[in-house]
Amino acid sequence: MVSTRAAVERIERICARDTDPTTLRVTILDEVRQQVGFDAYAWLLTDPDSWVGAAPLAETPRLGDLPRLIRLKYLTSVNRWTVLPVGATSLLAATGGDPSRSRVWRELLHGYGLVDVASMVFRDPYGCWGFLDLWRIGAQRSAFTPEELGWLGDRGPAITAALRRSQAATFHAVARHGDSRATAASDTAGRHGPVVLLLSPDLEVLTQTAETDAYLRTLLPPYGAAAPVPAAAYNVAAQLLAIEEGVDDHPATARAHLSGGRWITLRAGRLPGAPDGRSPIAVSIESTAPDDRAVLFARCAGLSARETEILRQLAAGADTRALAARLFLSEYTVQDHLKSIFVKTGCRTRLELIAHATGG
Repeated sequence: MVSTRAAVERIERICARDTDPTTLRVTILDEVRQQVGFDAYAWLLTDPDSWVGAAPLAETPRLGDLPRLIRLKYLTSVNRWTVLPVGATSLLAATGGDPSRSRVWRELLHGYGLVDVASMVFRDPYGCWGFLDLWRIGAQRSAFTPEELGWLGDRGPAITAALRRSQAATFHAVARHGDSRATAASDTAGRHGPVVLLLSPDLEVLTQTAETDAYLRTLLPPYGAAAPVPAAAYNVAAQLLAIEEGVDDHPATARAHLSGGRWITLRAGRLPGAPDGRSPIAVSIESTAPDDRAVLFARCAGLSARETEILRQLAAGADTRALAARLFLSEYTVQDHLKSIFVKTGCRTRLELIAHATGG
């Protein structure tokens, strides 16, 4: 690794820019690759409440293994992002030099000739915003060194803040005319059929409703005429499997940015029928409910618990006097909280604030 002050400053400048979540991650990865070599990666944005992946960005050896990789990632307790401390660690360090202790390595990754994995979790007081795995593959590769992991870990706070800000900006986004993602989202918004994807316990796609394809194409646009990869659905379904096996207890749900200012919620549930956990898994997709969206908006903007409650009361129609009475505050204190909310969210009026927060 070549670590220079110039490299650190470049990453800090990248993190300070106003950019979308995908561009942010791609640009950071390009810089990190020059400082800490790696051969493949998976970087997921997560729902800050459930910590379940919703917007993956990945470069892996075998795309066909993606459902299996995601399932094993969620079913592996070793080095899982939900138990990692903030910073960076490696698979070899976490397993005491015995990667076979990791289920995902034992059942899949060892077949890739994988040498080591560096893992980072991006978490702050407002939630978990994503996790990143960097893979080193091939006999010529060595394990990640403590110095490399330390360098990666030191970049964590700036990257975490940038991820949260990039998510906050999506609430202000306006669909551009001619944007294919915006068009697909707009087309879907006018439909009223159920949006459901049915998966096998091994995360193979069994069937889906007619409306599902448009959502999946907007979430993760495929190349050309290829079928969309339901990666977000794989993630919530894999979390359901993790709950059933006692690996993790976060809910099998995730909110994901669709396009423009639109957010959707994915939920996974087991259909009754077959014994021994072999019944299909249904993943539903729906527009995020206004109150749930407002809470997510508050997390992305870094609102305090009191500011979040004020936002929710505003969205429910309360005025300053009603807010003061319900929260046992003076009207002056309510106004001070509102000023802080406007600064953090970039909104100038209550109507604008409510529109962005609830999507109304």
